Amino acid sequence: MEKVVGKRNVDASVEPTMTGEHFSFMLLEKPGCYAFLGNGDGAHRDAGHGMGPCTLHSASYDFNDALLSVGATYWVKMAENFLPVRS
Repeated sequence: MEKVVGKRNVDASVEPTMTGEHFSFMLLEKPGCYAFLGNGDGAHRDAGHGMGPCTLHSASYDFNDALLSVGATYWVKMAENFLPVRS
């Protein structure tokens, strides 16, 4: 993620969480992990979605659509780093 958004925009201090206990069943079959993409509390929430954090499963949750390209770029870069280079 540092290659996508810069080191100062990455918080590597996030503690392990039980955010999606159902996800553990998938991990029994295939290795994986969560990658959190900060939604923030910016101007995308000005449309009357309530105050406070944009936490998932909240009546005022509103995903910041401007982050779609950041998330997509992250996955592309990760695939490029993982897959072998073919000539």
